[in-house]
Amino acid sequence: MQQASDFLSESEALNALVAPLAEADFARVTGFKSWTFETILRHLHFWNHMAHLSLTAPEEFQVAFKPVMEAMMTGKALPEIELARFPETGSTLLAEWQAGYRQVFDAFSQADPSERVAWAGPSMSARSSVTARQMETWAHGQAIADELGINRVEDDRIRNIVVLGVNTFGWTFNVRGMPVPEEQPFLALTSPSGDSWTFGSPDSAQRITGQAHEFAQVVTQTRNIADTELVCEGEVAELWMTNAQCFAGGPADPPPPGARCIKPVS
Repeated sequence: MQQASDFLSESEALNALVAPLAEADFARVTGFKSWTFETILRHLHFWNHMAHLSLTAPEEFQVAFKPVMEAMMTGKALPEIELARFPETGSTLLAEWQAGYRQVFDAFSQADPSERVAWAGPSMSARSSVTARQMETWAHGQAIADELGINRVEDDRIRNIVVLGVNTFGWTFNVRGMPVPEEQPFLALTSPSGDSWTFGSPDSAQRITGQAHEFAQVVTQTRNIADTELVCEGEVAELWMTNAQCFAGGPADPPPPGARCIKPVS
């Protein structure tokens, strides 16, 4: 399953950023909800672990996931829930995350891509599950790269995230209680390698053009559409990119313009 390999590559790319850091760096605060590097790594490790359980031990997953949902229903924040399960910090947490994402790769690389696995809402395919893990790793890794003042070199494996963004067009509207537009905009995106990726009907008056990685940034809400060079033509295209959300949960507002960007290196 190529998506499993892409998840591994995404994780290794983030690891290349964080593995050389000093112990004190794990407490650095990012522009994502003021989460620290440590909070982000713990979050990724927690949900990688859950995804692994959902594939390899479905009954154990249900047992582990029930108290998580109950805690969330009482208003507990995700970082608090995740800290209770994985209290390790610094380099110890880093090592656990490293071992965990490699374990996820090993399991999903041998799975039937169409196998159904349980999750918070409806079940999903193993392919979708590991793609979601790549998406989260890439999106949360952006916050770390921003804080480090690093402009990441993107790879065509980002196509998985772009496809996820395209497939969640309707979700963006449903989660907000808005009617889903009948026509999905046409996308003409340039991949990191320079290839042209298109989605939808080229005859549509609703169009989005630009760099694939910027489209992925908008649908994962690591950037506001105003902070990209994406060009939107048509009301539906603009409405989608203003509210885009490719991840599960309640409706989440994109960051304000200029709120998430690469930090200048002093």
